[in-house]
Amino acid sequence: MTDERVVAVWRDGAAVRVPADQPVVTAFDLGLGRGDGVFESIAVVGAGAPHLPAHLARLARSAGLLELSDVGGTAWRALVDSVLAGWDPGTDGVIRLFLTRGLGQGLPPTALAVLSPVPAEVVRQRTDGISVITLGLGVPADFRSHAPWLLGGAKTLSYAVNMAALRHAAARGADDVIFTSLEGQILEGPTSTVVWSADGVLHTPPLETGILPGTTMARLFARAADAGRPTAVTPGTADDLLAADAVWLVSGVRAAATVHTLDGVPRGDGGLSAGVRELLAR
Repeated sequence: MTDERVVAVWRDGAAVRVPADQPVVTAFDLGLGRGDGVFESIAVVGAGAPHLPAHLARLARSAGLLELSDVGGTAWRALVDSVLAGWDPGTDGVIRLFLTRGLGQGLPPTALAVLSPVPAEVVRQRTDGISVITLGLGVPADFRSHAPWLLGGAKTLSYAVNMAALRHAAARGADDVIFTSLEGQILEGPTSTVVWSADGVLHTPPLETGILPGTTMARLFARAADAGRPTAVTPGTADDLLAADAVWLVSGVRAAATVHTLDGVPRGDGGLSAGVRELLAR
């Protein structure tokens, strides 16, 4: 089943599984025309999605920030169950949940789930690590927390800038990006949370910068705390990352990808990546 994609859409109060090549939204859907919607990407582990609750909580939060009607946890779980039915547990998969404003004007939102195999390049980055460049996002570190119209902390469908940043990185021979503020503070990756280790402490940037609350980062920090490993929410710069013992870009599908090169400077991980991956695997 590794070459297949699975789609289910919420229709008339039920999850309906449809062929992957069958249209499920109209061209007038505001998610398509204006990027007016939110989404989540959830790793499939075996035949299930064990981290679904955290992603549904973030999806609801994102929808609230957009004043977008949510179909609710029961509907999302039905959609997930629908696409997972018959999935090969030996295949790494990723479920993407999409919620858009639909046609607007008080009409129901569009909600659907898509399941597909994890791309081979993502699997490679898990194993081999990644090269990263820093790019300015063009906002002060504390601006988005006071500017709700910028939707800081929401996982919206408006990912054109994120994808342009990744294309720019690829053109410069890098795999990924870390965004920085006007002052040079570390923010986040286009699809990930930044985590670094310094002096035995795991660090990540503050949410007050307007970054997305990382579900995988939260799980990593919770398990680190359970294991007696200290964690901290810390403002940082590229220089802090270059001086760190290890740096990772953390996300649900890629897990903890080790940054082996930052802005063209090779760097090691001090043998710490295996321990971080073990924490996430528990």
